[in-house]
Amino acid sequence: MISTKMAKALNEQLNKEFYSAYLYLGMSAWSELKGLKGFANWFYVQHQEETIHAMKFYNYILDQGADVNLLSIDKPEANFKSTLEIFKKTLEHEQFITKSIYGLVDLALEEKDHATNAFLQWFVNEQVEEESSVSEIIDKLKLVDDKGNGIFMIDKELSGRTFTPNTGTI
Repeated sequence: MISTKMAKALNEQLNKEFYSAYLYLGMSAWSELKGLKGFANWFYVQHQEETIHAMKFYNYILDQGADVNLLSIDKPEANFKSTLEIFKKTLEHEQFITKSIYGLVDLALEEKDHATNAFLQWFVNEQVEEESSVSEIIDKLKLVDDKGNGIFMIDKELSGRTFTPNTGTI
């Protein structure tokens, strides 16, 4: 059983994960409308991953005997100037999520909630990968100056990303 304070914080994170999925779905649509199907694919896969992340929180909260409180999801930003801008905003968002996960870990440690701390370690490691992959794309976009043939090459590369659902418990 988790504390009321922990349940509230985990529900807030659940909402942030659903917002992330919603944000990336919107970014996928923006990319699709720009004719960048590879970018659209990358963001759509990101949307799918974030939905899985949200469901991990959902199931954990229920497994701990706490109430799931589904909150409203804010409308995400939908207009971007460039592929570089959209990925910079993606990195900012992932850094925000990382900070939020770290806050949850701090709370779990403060409450000596070892089960929640163990649960959150998967997300700590996931955020390292999330920020790294986005940073790598930003570096490539800067190399090609967010223009021309370089964008098409990056678009082709991003089209190869596939969604691999977690084979464990969601």
